This record gives sequence, structure tokens and C-alpha cells, in this order.
Amino acid sequence: MVEFGSVKYRKITLSLALGSFLVFCNLYIFQPILPLLAEHFSVSETQVNGVFAASTFALSVFLVPWAICSESLGRRKVMLIGLYSMPIIGVLMLISDSYWLLLMARGLMGVALAAFASVAVAYMVEELDPAAFGRAIGGYIAANSLGGIFGRVLGGTLTDFFSWQYAVAILAILTLIGAMIVSAILPKQENFTPQRGLFFHHNRALIKHIKNRTIWFAMLIGGVNFALFVNLYSVMGFRLVSEPHNLPVGLSSLIFLCYLAGTLSSKLTGKWTQTKQPISGMVTGSIISMIGMWIALIDTVPMMLVGLILISFGAFFTHTLAYSWVSQKALHAKATATALYLVHYYIGGSLGGFFLIYCWQHGGWASVVTGGMSLYLLLFALCFVLFQRTQKQLAAQPA
Repeated sequence: MVEFGSVKYRKITLSLALGSFLVFCNLYIFQPILPLLAEHFSVSETQVNGVFAASTFALSVFLVPWAICSESLGRRKVMLIGLYSMPIIGVLMLISDSYWLLLMARGLMGVALAAFASVAVAYMVEELDPAAFGRAIGGYIAANSLGGIFGRVLGGTLTDFFSWQYAVAILAILTLIGAMIVSAILPKQENFTPQRGLFFHHNRALIKHIKNRTIWFAMLIGGVNFALFVNLYSVMGFRLVSEPHNLPVGLSSLIFLCYLAGTLSSKLTGKWTQTKQPISGMVTGSIISMIGMWIALIDTVPMMLVGLILISFGAFFTHTLAYSWVSQKALHAKATATALYLVHYYIGGSLGGFFLIYCWQHGGWASVVTGGMSLYLLLFALCFVLFQRTQKQLAAQPA
């Protein structure tokens, strides 16, 4: 097993962080320009969310199939297939001249993104020793947030100055360069044995993970958390370009710099778990993000930014703890388990957008807060149930 601080550790963490950065750049590039696309294609705010949701939904659907493929093809090969497919699909988006063609291209992008996202954490779990993994997972998720920031700011600013096609072209070039770097430095796996002809075995593993409530409730926590987090940002984008603020898309996309708070909080989870329980951290993160949503009720740009900072900090704290909980508590088929977590995560993001943007259309931010509170109450209930289950398991263990 690879130890923390070794040369191989640095190669693994750097290459996987870069791959993660590229994945999230491509996933989120369209989020800040949804208001502009709604006007360009003459569709409603709820409809244009499909451009964003198509990728997140396709990603969620193909996570498990890619994880199963990786059991026979290998984690590294599957990740590289995804990375090299992304710039090709970017070119397809450049020739999409209608809403529906763009929607289909974004769906294909989600399939490619799933290849990397489904197995990167499993690669780390299998190659790194537990102490090294505990350090690496925070950095990996921090790279997620940095990729999300860069992709959104790139999309918003280049669209403002040039066009969304120009932004997509630039990102496709950067993705190709990044994929080449990852393929050059990512080490081959040494603690992985290919297993062929085990399709039904992996299906059984999938069912076992869902039946294992100790990890399934953590997956649900991840899904509800992401439904809130990513779509509160989408709604804020519509809010800032509307009356009375009327900010240009490029300027409003800078709100995603608030994601840096999530980059920080994801790194802090390692220290939290050294002295405290992960479940209490999930609750703490959820409370912080909920407070941010309420603060954003104050209709001034500075207070909205404070709210978004708290939303980012709390949501990434909860996500990192829930994600690492699943990867460590799963006793078998870890790639399938982490992929299944992400299925819940991105389905939550896809469905949450239609819910919260609908609330925005019919009642503004006050209605979004009302709808958001129903999701936060569900989040706290899931944390409580997960805590109860772990307590019962501890009590059942022999002294």
C-alpha cells in the first residue's frame, strides 16, 4: 500500500485531483449561463435547467455501469476513457444549433464524466493505506470544488465577452491537455485484480449496498445535501441577473468563487474525524449551510455572498464526510459502493433543480427558503436515523 508523503502518493493524488478538476469544469460550465440560454433558446427557467440536469442525470445513471466495467477493465483504463471522451463531446456541443441537440450532447458528456467519477475514489482506497487515504480524499474533493469554480467562472466570463461556444472550445482544449498529463503520471494499479464475467455478482453487490442501511442512509444524505447546495446556486444566478440587481452573466458567475469555502471545509474534515464522529459533522455542516440560506434572504449582494459562503462551507463538509463514510464502511465492491453514493448525489442534484427553480419562479427567494427547509428537515432526519443505526450496531458488538 502507498504511504502518505511518498513519491507515488504525490503522483496519485496530483493526477486524480487534476482529473477531478477537469470533470467538474466540464460538468458545471453551463450553470452560470442558464439565464442567457433560456433567452437564447426561448425556453422557461425550469426548462433550461435541463441543460444542466441532463449531464448530472446521465452521470448518475452511468456511474454504476462504469464501476462494474472497471472491475474487469481496471480503474485506470476506465478513468482515461472518460477523460479523453470529454473533449470529443465538447466538439459535438459546438455544432449543436438547437436546444434539444445541446441537451443530448450534455447527456453524452454526463456519460463520459461518470467514467472518471465512478472509480477514482475506489482507486485511492485500493492503492493508498488508510492514513494516506484519509489525507487524499479531502484533497480530491477540494479539487472537485476548484474545478466547479473554474468551470463556472470560465463559462460565465467567456460567454459574456465572446459566446458560450467559445467557452466550450477553450475548455475542450484544456481538457485534452489535462487528460494527457493524467495518463502520463497516474501509476498503474498494483493492488487490483481484474474480475471478468461477474455482472450478476456486481448486481448482487449493488443490492447488498442498498440493503445495508448503515451506508444507504449516508448515500441519501449525500443526495439531499447536493439537491440543496448546487441548486441554491442556480437559483441565485437567476436572482442576480433579474430585477433589481440586473448583473451581467459574467459578473454573476463570480459568485462561484464562494465555492472556495467548500474547498477549505472539505480539507478540514480530516481533522474533524480525528476527534469527533462523522455523523455529528454531517449535522454541523447541514446547520451551517441552512443558516447561509436564511442569511441570503437579505436582498443585498454582500449578504447573498455571505449566505453562499456558508452554504458552500457546510455542504462540502457534509458531502466529504458522507462520501468517505460510504467508501470506508463498504466491506466489499468498494467501487460499486462509491459509485452508488454518487448516483444518489447527482440524482439529488438533478431533481432538486426543478424543485427549487420552480419555487423561485412562483415566489422568489422566500419560496426557495420554504422549499429548502423541507429538504433540510429531511436531511436532519436521515442523520438521526443513521446515528440510531450505528448506536444499535455498537451496542450489539460483544464487549
